[in-house]
Amino acid sequence: MKIKLIDICHGRSGDKGDAANVGIIANDDDGYEIIKKYLTAERVKKHFEGICFGKVERYDLPNLRALNFLLHNTLGGGGTISLKHDAQGKTLAAALLRMEIEID
Repeated sequence: MKIKLIDICHGRSGDKGDAANVGIIANDDDGYEIIKKYLTAERVKKHFEGICFGKVERYDLPNLRALNFLLHNTLGGGGTISLKHDAQGKTLAAALLRMEIEID
C-alpha cells in the first residue's frame, strides 16, 4: 500500500548555512513507527535528487515522534550568498511531505 507522508505527518524546515534542516513529525504513534521504518536518509536523498548535492543525515527524536534530516550542500551556499529562490529551505518540508512511501 502507498501512502503520502502528508497523510500521517506534518513538517518544518529551515537552514543551517548551506544545509537544509527538515523535520518530519508524525501525527500519532502509528505514524511514527511507519516513518521510523520507511523514511530513511537514502530515500530522502533520492527524493531531493538535483537539489541536495551532499550527504543526508537522519536524527531520530522518539519523544517528539519526529525525524530530523540535515541535507548538506543543498542551499547554494546559504541565505546570504545563494541565488536560489528559497535559500533558507523553508519549503523543503512541504516538498518532502509529498513523498509517497510503500508500506507493508
